[in-house]
Amino acid sequence: MFTISHLDLDTFFVSVERLMDSRLNGRPILIGGVTDRGVVASCSYEARKYGIHSAMPMKQARNLCPEAVVIRGNSANYTKYSRLVTDIIRDRVPIFEKSSIDEFYVDLTGMDKFFGCLQIASELRQTIMRESGLPISFGMSTNKTVSKIATGEAKPNNQLHILKGTEKPFLAPLSVKKIPGVGNKTYQTLCNLGVKQIRTVQEMPEEMMERVLGKSGHSIWRKSNGIDPSPVVPYNERKSISTERTFDRDTTDMEKLRGILVAMAENLAFQLRRGQKLTACITLKLRYSDFDTRTLQARLPYTAADHVIIPRVKEMFEKLYNRRLLVRLIGVRFSHLVSGGHQINLFDDTEEMVNLYQALDKMRNKFGDRAVVRATGIEARTIGRSNPFNGEPPALLANRRS
Repeated sequence: MFTISHLDLDTFFVSVERLMDSRLNGRPILIGGVTDRGVVASCSYEARKYGIHSAMPMKQARNLCPEAVVIRGNSANYTKYSRLVTDIIRDRVPIFEKSSIDEFYVDLTGMDKFFGCLQIASELRQTIMRESGLPISFGMSTNKTVSKIATGEAKPNNQLHILKGTEKPFLAPLSVKKIPGVGNKTYQTLCNLGVKQIRTVQEMPEEMMERVLGKSGHSIWRKSNGIDPSPVVPYNERKSISTERTFDRDTTDMEKLRGILVAMAENLAFQLRRGQKLTACITLKLRYSDFDTRTLQARLPYTAADHVIIPRVKEMFEKLYNRRLLVRLIGVRFSHLVSGGHQINLFDDTEEMVNLYQALDKMRNKFGDRAVVRATGIEARTIGRSNPFNGEPPALLANRRS
């Protein structure tokens, strides 16, 4: 029998912002793109009382709660605290899976021979709260699905243990929307059939679910019955890092586009060096106002140096932008990442060049990612949403969605 715990940092982005500024405590908070074209990436429980939820257009959220505090967010702070929690978990459990920037699965199977799995998970939660200052909830059961749903029921800032053999009764009265993998479209399909509670799915033949929903019907039926054999996958770093920007107004301003691309490439290169990584592949993404999306990929020797990467990005942009139409979105992605060892080994350049990068990066680490930028990218106040290489999902910046 497996023992799986699912841990989820409560309203993670909001909690981090409140750690930085206690005046935000108790107030409705919206984090995401601050313009009308932005979306809500995270919101506080106070804001949720107004019907606000993640992925809602920021304009709609503001209308629902005009007194809400709107914050653009700081991806560097979120990454910092996510790494802190990751390190705490890594030091205290044998196997864990980091499924997002604020969610973790921990395999505690066999640990009941020592102090008991529930005690271990409870102590881990207390340690995370004490050392990070962040609220966190967890659910525990015999598999990942039931544990994740239990976490949702435990929130905010609590814990819930579902004993073996009680999985189906626990799930039965809950909404089918709480089953992982059931999105809005699937939920609507089930509602049209009169299926709103998990209990109803449990009573249906598996074959009927497959006829209605295809292959996903089999998975949903098994999860509804508390069956999920998927293992906890040991945490590994991602192999790419990216960022993209959706404009408030589609543009053909070439200087603006070049400046933002320089800022993107410069920031991503710094992220590589900070994580002691090198890239060997650059992908440029361009989306026109008619939603026609083009990409261009180029290979290069392993590097994390601005003066190698930025000229290549500029060259790729000149090749890719050929329709002379309004541009809606641009993005840059670095892939084929490998560990780069000590920072001085990242460059095949003079000592002066290496010293310059080290000085610049030291200032950025101390004062922020964009404390020092190239003149051509200084007008790029925001560089869009970022997908860090270290296992986190897209972190928050100007616009959450393209």
